[in-house]
Amino acid sequence: MNQPLLEVKNLKTYFPIKKSLFNKKKHFVKAVDGISFQVNKGETLGIVGESGCGKSTMGRSILRLIEPTEGSIQFEGNEITALNQTDLRKLRKDMQIVFQDPFASLNPKMTVGAILGEALATHQLEQSAKERKEKVKELLAKVGLSPNHIGRYPHEFSGGQRQRIGIARAIAVNPAIIIADEPVSALDVSVQAQILNLFQDLKETLGLTYIFIAHDLSVVKHVSDRIGVMYLGKIVELSDKKQLFRQPLHPYTQALMSAVPSLDPDVKKERIILTGDVPSPSNPPTGCAFHTRCKFRRAVCEQVIPSEVVVAPGRFVNCHMYDEDYRADFN
Repeated sequence: MNQPLLEVKNLKTYFPIKKSLFNKKKHFVKAVDGISFQVNKGETLGIVGESGCGKSTMGRSILRLIEPTEGSIQFEGNEITALNQTDLRKLRKDMQIVFQDPFASLNPKMTVGAILGEALATHQLEQSAKERKEKVKELLAKVGLSPNHIGRYPHEFSGGQRQRIGIARAIAVNPAIIIADEPVSALDVSVQAQILNLFQDLKETLGLTYIFIAHDLSVVKHVSDRIGVMYLGKIVELSDKKQLFRQPLHPYTQALMSAVPSLDPDVKKERIILTGDVPSPSNPPTGCAFHTRCKFRRAVCEQVIPSEVVVAPGRFVNCHMYDEDYRADFN
């Protein structure tokens, strides 16, 4: 079996909360709380979940834009968490990110040519200014923009066009993997479809691998091969896309699926309404993090953290209902 391009094991990213005068105990916001998965070359792994579940923190921790607290991140067999800043800088060429806000991620004082040319110059991919200019024009054409836009500034473009520039910057250095952090959530629906199709086209032509982060299941369904569902810093279910949509296993996944509208008028879906709010990652519930909102919860759910249960090759779920040790409690 081929080695995965990226392998994440027990990744944790905690943020300390400042102690008050009366509270001397140190607390943490557990943004990412022990997640593990693999990404194979040429595939798209979708990561979906509610806002605040830790999706973006996970993506940035993998790239070490945020330093992880604990865990292992291996890219092509090399441990990323052990790299010093010099070696990490060299690795940046192979691992890129497309940010959510296409305006905030672009320097408003630089032209498009300068923004894309900076990436090429930083990694010494094109030696002369003339070569960089030609490469920038080629990149603009690849993402569906006119090469004549090379002298324009970010504010002169629409939101969708700015996101195309962000994508061009990511592919400029010929990366092996791109983490797309909610890249269409700030765009109109019609523009979203264009950007999603662009991601698909670039994947086929350039042989890219993606981690595609979104809060919309219909978005990740369009672009993903496999999907991981996150809740309160944990991946509660990971599955092949077809299996996940055909038979969601985790109660949280089932609730998300019930909210996806169907275009078929003959399909009747029972909406699962979750009660209560998402617990605070600074004070997560004991046992299963989802038990406070789960209609299937039992006593064990409140006391024991569920372990990963492999239900099929390449598919796992973190729920006591599928654990042989506790399955009888739910019957």
